[in-house]
Amino acid sequence: MGDWAALLEGFATAAQPEYLLYALLGVTLGTAVGVLPGIGPAMTVALLLPLTYSLEPAAALIIFAGIYYGGMYGGSTTSILLNTPGESSSIVTALEGNRMARAGRGAAALATAAIGSFVASTIATLLLTALAPTIAEYAVKLGPADYVALMVVAFTTVAALLGASPVRGLASLAVGLFLGLVGTDTLTGQQRFTLGAPTLADGIDVVIVAVGVFAVGEALYVASRMRHGPVEVVPVDGRWMTREFWRRSWKPWLRGTAIGFPIGTVPAGGADVSTFLSYAAEKKLSKHPEEFGRGAIEGVAGPEAANNAAAAGVLVPLLTLGLPTTATAAVIVAAFQSYGIQPGPLLFTQDSALVWALIASLYLGNVMLLVLNLPLVRIWVKVLRIPRPYLYAGILLFAALGTYAVNFVVDDLLLLLVVGLVGFFMRRHGYPVAPLVVGLILGPMAEEQVRRTLQISQGDLTALVTSPFAAVAYGALLVALAAAVVLRLRRRRAAGSEVTPTA
Repeated sequence: MGDWAALLEGFATAAQPEYLLYALLGVTLGTAVGVLPGIGPAMTVALLLPLTYSLEPAAALIIFAGIYYGGMYGGSTTSILLNTPGESSSIVTALEGNRMARAGRGAAALATAAIGSFVASTIATLLLTALAPTIAEYAVKLGPADYVALMVVAFTTVAALLGASPVRGLASLAVGLFLGLVGTDTLTGQQRFTLGAPTLADGIDVVIVAVGVFAVGEALYVASRMRHGPVEVVPVDGRWMTREFWRRSWKPWLRGTAIGFPIGTVPAGGADVSTFLSYAAEKKLSKHPEEFGRGAIEGVAGPEAANNAAAAGVLVPLLTLGLPTTATAAVIVAAFQSYGIQPGPLLFTQDSALVWALIASLYLGNVMLLVLNLPLVRIWVKVLRIPRPYLYAGILLFAALGTYAVNFVVDDLLLLLVVGLVGFFMRRHGYPVAPLVVGLILGPMAEEQVRRTLQISQGDLTALVTSPFAAVAYGALLVALAAAVVLRLRRRRAAGSEVTPTA
């Protein structure tokens, strides 16, 4: 009962008029930027992160939570009306939702996506409320070696299991770990990889890297592939949620939530896996399988619910263990750290009022998003018609201003350009960005925990793997990697058998 009483106190804080306005501002900005073509939640969060620096911690995290959830909502509008997923987790929504829109049922597709997102986010936030304090209570008992094991699991799964190429994922992780080493060694006081530049003595700010690889890198990539001409936006036609649409949507909403939340809580799970699993489940269970590929409403309702449930599930390891398992979660950690707050098991004891106000704001933000998305969808459609050159020029300007506002140092703009070029190269050649950001944030933390473990064990390297929790974590990691290898081999064999002519 203590946790629910703390949640009520969080509602008392988040329901104050000032914080309600911050939450409304957050969800509006998140939706407005998230609805823009080609901009996913990670880029939305990174781009708007500097806006929160002038606010007090509670207000900043409340507006940031609204931006996070709003960015998730906005992506569905882009996928349905423009057939341009902002990220890979919206591919399924674009597949069925855009076909519904072209068939004159765009209003129904947007409605089932918005309502499904609301239902899934609310249920997933309830699960977050129930599970997070218990996990945090257990996590307090973990030692340095256990945290090293958790970070190794996060590193390996995010780098090796996401994307088409494990080698490219590991290369991206290596770049992130290297960037995390730049600066002054906290133990010896020696500068590392600074090239004598005073700006790099304090390390590379996570915000600069996040804005560089997401905003600048993506803008340069889009500019290199720019196609001239107006953007084709499918009009919002048809009726909203009829009785038939309600009957066909409510079960996929619940199934998508049940699939998305647990997958979102594990490293390398996230929304990508959950949306495809939800789509496969709905296609198998649907009474109208012939509509799939032609605009099945179940193919929008289930994956959108799974997408938003996974987004809430990602917050479980982030708040309780301090582990970001996605690129968006990594930027959220940067937001916490900018206020001197370290997500992890002590968060629920040292900053209890703050974290419960944050969780309460997620509930309130969900209601605001539902109210915003359904009546104002025609306004978001007009946002979609912004010409791409103007859109990405504005993104570059906003990224530069936000980066300069972090430290008010001109050298940060040069660093932003360099990181942006790295992000462009990675985007151009198929290197995933998430491992880089996760490595940058968790790298220094992992180094500290490794040193602490070796100090306690007096240099005994076996201490890193002999604790019960660490042994279980490494064993689970080996099983996951073996399963991933088997699945990849099966896919290659299946693909080979499809193209091999039969006698």
